[in-house]
Amino acid sequence: MISNKLHAYKLNLSIILLFYSFALFASEIKQDSIRLSLMKRFDIAKKIRYQNPDSSIVLLEEVHGEFIKIKDTTQAIKVLLDIADIYSHQAKYAKSYEILWQSLFLADDINDDAVDAVIYLKIGRLYGFYRRKSEAIKHLKNSLEINKKLVKERIMDKANLVHNYYALCCTYREFNRPKIVEKYLDSCYSHYAKIPNQIDEIALSFVKAYVLGENNQNKEALELLKEIEPKYLQESPSFLVPVYDYWGDIYHKQGNIDESLNYYLKALKISKTYFSHIDFEPILYYKLSKIHLKLGHYAKAFQYQETANNLDIKYFDSRSENNRPLLEIKDEFLLQKEQHKNLIQKQRLEQLEQEDKILLLQRVILSITILFLIVIGIIYFKQLRTRHLAEKELIKRNKELEIKMAKELLDVKNKELATSALQLIEKDIFLKDLKMKMKNISGNAQVLEIKKTLRSMSINNNNNWEDFKLRFTSINESFYKQLTDKYSNLSQNELKLCALIKLNFSSKDISKLLGITVESVHSNRYILRKKMNLSRKVNLEDYIGSL
Repeated sequence: MISNKLHAYKLNLSIILLFYSFALFASEIKQDSIRLSLMKRFDIAKKIRYQNPDSSIVLLEEVHGEFIKIKDTTQAIKVLLDIADIYSHQAKYAKSYEILWQSLFLADDINDDAVDAVIYLKIGRLYGFYRRKSEAIKHLKNSLEINKKLVKERIMDKANLVHNYYALCCTYREFNRPKIVEKYLDSCYSHYAKIPNQIDEIALSFVKAYVLGENNQNKEALELLKEIEPKYLQESPSFLVPVYDYWGDIYHKQGNIDESLNYYLKALKISKTYFSHIDFEPILYYKLSKIHLKLGHYAKAFQYQETANNLDIKYFDSRSENNRPLLEIKDEFLLQKEQHKNLIQKQRLEQLEQEDKILLLQRVILSITILFLIVIGIIYFKQLRTRHLAEKELIKRNKELEIKMAKELLDVKNKELATSALQLIEKDIFLKDLKMKMKNISGNAQVLEIKKTLRSMSINNNNNWEDFKLRFTSINESFYKQLTDKYSNLSQNELKLCALIKLNFSSKDISKLLGITVESVHSNRYILRKKMNLSRKVNLEDYIGSL
């Protein structure tokens, strides 16, 4: 009764676990399928970001919302950072800031320092675009220190620090501090390694060209720019805006006005084609205005200057519609973050109070559950052990019975063989007497007939021995194989002697059966003992019987 209940309980528990596992597995498959689909849409959005940035943003916002639904916060943050980059390249800095602050809120939930470091880096770069040097450097160095900590803790590869050093290079380049740029460029090269998502070598080469140009090594700088231009055209043409801008600056320093104009215009064309580095447009128009003013092209100079002023107001003036909320965002974010932190602390205190009450109940339930499982386990184990011992005993008995039956069968067959052998002895004795009587018969015709009969009797006698040997071998196959394997030097007569000893024949019976004297039997037994290397203490019959 208890066994049946236990079996039913185990069956029900197994079914429940099976359904739970299946439901969990199905849920994971569905989540993976949704995540895979979202990643494909994410990749599509990134591919069209330069050709159609508005469509890219719409698609990225949809993907972000889906990632939030499936609670994949890490991927949701990555999508937001891509949206922020697109807004930044379009010089919509207020929107970019807003997205980055939103990313910081989400990053608080996952408590991931690496993600925080990326966000602080991007915020620092945006402050740099607004010429707010101290705040830009503060955020960039904050990002660097976080990543250095991760490297020290062996969570991050030190090669990833190149991103931080490169961002500092770019920011100090925009503030025209070549000496500091050179210092951070050395740090880039000292940490550089070919790993996934690493800063491109061509990007570092451009910074190197800037350092060369600012050190009046214009020829070397131009050679390096010509070397990296094809790689930029092939891999990331949108990043040629700052490259062509600085290329024009070098030619301008050298007094090559035509080439300088050419490269400034090329930079503007790339910016408009790929909707990238739009923040460079006011600078480029300003430089074009200065050149045309020198050339005496006053109308063009005025036109370029006016365009530069309008774009500067549009992109960088805090009074513009795009950027008016910019200065308010940071304070609002910090206030919200503080409120959020206080709310979390309050909720945490309430949660701890509830946890204290629940913890005791959980421990009681857990103790009862563990005790119940232990009892079930002990009962189940005892049941298994009892069954195992019973099965083991049954197997042992069956094996013993099989051995006993096989031995009895072997004894019966050997007795039959012995009887057959004794019959052969009687037959041989009878035939010998018959041969003696027939030798006394006279008459040529009768003598020939008698000799023929005697020869056939001898042949039949040999055949009888062959039949005996085959029957003995088939019945005592193990014995015969072991004997021939162990003593391969035994003759056929010696093997025959072993067979007769195995059947417990006496020396007298063996002499009659083999047609030799008893003394010859003793001699053959002595030779057999020598070939088997048996000492005098070993009984030949017992030894052969044990095989």
